[in-house]
Amino acid sequence: MEKYFITGIDTDIGKTVAVGWLARELAKCGKSVVTQKLIQTGCRGISEDILKHRKIMGIGVLPEDSDGTTCKYVMTYPASPHIACAIDNVVLDIPSIAANTEKLCAKFDMVLIEGAGGIMVPLTQDYLTIDYILDYRLPTFIVVSSRLGSLNHALLSLEICRMRGVELAGIIYNTFPKTAFEIEDSTRDFLKKYLSKNFPNAEFKEMSKIDF
Repeated sequence: MEKYFITGIDTDIGKTVAVGWLARELAKCGKSVVTQKLIQTGCRGISEDILKHRKIMGIGVLPEDSDGTTCKYVMTYPASPHIACAIDNVVLDIPSIAANTEKLCAKFDMVLIEGAGGIMVPLTQDYLTIDYILDYRLPTFIVVSSRLGSLNHALLSLEICRMRGVELAGIIYNTFPKTAFEIEDSTRDFLKKYLSKNFPNAEFKEMSKIDF
C-alpha cells in the first residue's frame, strides 16, 4: 500500500492532468491505482477533477466516486477551500478525509491524493495544505509548468518543503502548453540540479503530452 500527495506551484498548472497521467502510467506497470481529491471547489456532484482523472485513466466512474469516498467535500464556489467552505457553510472534518484515504488503501495498491491549489493553500482559517501533508506523513509530488515565472514559484514551494521537512517524492514537469525552448530547457536543468543537491532521493518526471 502506497499513498502520495500531489500539489502544484500555482492554480491552472496542470495538476489534475498530471495526477490522471501518473495514475495511468502506474497502472501500466501493474499497480491498482485510485485517485482522491482532498477538496473540490467550484462544482456540484462528483468532483470534476476526479472525473477528469478517470477519463485520462481510461476507466469509468467508480463506486467510491459516486459515494464520495474519493472526494468527500465538493464546494460550489471556485475559491480557496477556506473561502469556499465558509460560503457553503461547511466545516471540514479533516480526519474523515484521511479515513477515506485508508479505505481506499485497503482496496487499491496506490492512492494519489490531489490537493487544491498550491502547498500553502489554507484548508481552514488555521490549517494549511502543508499541515495536512505533514500530519499524515504523505510523500509529495509537486507539479511544475515550464511557463515563464514557474521557476520562482517552484523554488518557493521546494524551499518550504525543505524548511518544514516534507518528504519530497519528486517533481512532475509539465511542458504543455509549449513555451520558448530556452525557458523550458533552462527550467528543467535548474530543477534537476536543485533536486540533486537538496532532495537526492526525489524523482524528476516529465509528463508526456496527453490526448483525451
